[in-house]
Amino acid sequence: MDRTDLTRLPTLTGFRFVAALLVFASHSTFEGFFTDAPVNRWYASTFGLAGWPGVGFFFVLSGFVLTWSARAGDTKLRFWRRRLVKIYPNHVVGWVVAGALLLGIGVVPALDVALPNLFLVHAWIPLMRNFASMNGVSWSLCCELLFYLLFPLLHRWIRPLDTRRLWVLGGVVVLLVASVPLVAHLLPGDPKVPFNPDLPASHFWFVYLFPPVRVLDFVLGIVAARVLMTGGRAPVGLPVALVLAVVGYVLMLSVPLDFGMVAANIVPLTLVIMAGAQADQRGTWSPVRGRFGVWLGEISFAFYVLHQMILEYGHRLIGRDSSWSTVPAIGVVLVFLVLCVLASWALYRSVELPIVRRWSSPRGITRSPSAPPR
Repeated sequence: MDRTDLTRLPTLTGFRFVAALLVFASHSTFEGFFTDAPVNRWYASTFGLAGWPGVGFFFVLSGFVLTWSARAGDTKLRFWRRRLVKIYPNHVVGWVVAGALLLGIGVVPALDVALPNLFLVHAWIPLMRNFASMNGVSWSLCCELLFYLLFPLLHRWIRPLDTRRLWVLGGVVVLLVASVPLVAHLLPGDPKVPFNPDLPASHFWFVYLFPPVRVLDFVLGIVAARVLMTGGRAPVGLPVALVLAVVGYVLMLSVPLDFGMVAANIVPLTLVIMAGAQADQRGTWSPVRGRFGVWLGEISFAFYVLHQMILEYGHRLIGRDSSWSTVPAIGVVLVFLVLCVLASWALYRSVELPIVRRWSSPRGITRSPSAPPR
């Protein structure tokens, strides 16, 4: 099997949408769709933090996939070009839509907020008005941009390591992730983030949003890919890895928030990625390998970019204070989910895919028609 062929990893493609769905579930709790207060509290307590492992999965997967698909003889400029062409057009669409929606409700974005967001540097600024600005989910693209900038250097350093040293490096990275919340406790305890009165904004920014800290997730993905590519094996199979991911999710809901944001889930998520890739290599069981699962994975980035705006402004459109009894409220959430999928498919087909196909390679370098954009 050609290990650099991403079409051979449909499980990881399908899991991308599962991760995006976790982020959707988390943001849907902000809308208060359920009239029944106990049901609304249960929904918020169960899914309100689901976005944390969803984003963590994306960050680890980024390092894994870029390593798996690294091209011999590739140049830094060509690599950076492909990655910018992949993420920036969708981000610009999201930025424009967010600005129009804000103007529609009478809010004029300040230039010192809008411009850092446009150029994907706003997550570096430890102010909520910046890192939660415009299209709120775009903070993660600041992290991805740093990942792409560092990848050629990180890959060059890590690639020569043998399997044993890779496991040691992976253990060191996990320990560093676990130590980040301890550093965060040196930061101010006030103000708190609006969505949780127990979480200081400075802790949330440093542990969860700050791009240099989230590079640790990315490095772990690089290490995980190299373990498999040097002949190592995933420690557990995919069914066990998925069970451990559920255990990690329950742990996240039980530990202090500083540790729940990243540390509680980082190992189970990495195991799912390794086991998913190994399952595709061996042709063993996978829940998301089918054509529909892969299609959902392909539109997952567009879904991620659009979903929060659709939830928030769609709810405003039908009445900001509207809520429903349990069954109709579940129906409303599902309707919003379908709308997000349809809008994402439209963005993927009209913007992301054609731009990647046209601009990801310099003129004169052609891509095989069957080769997927990376």
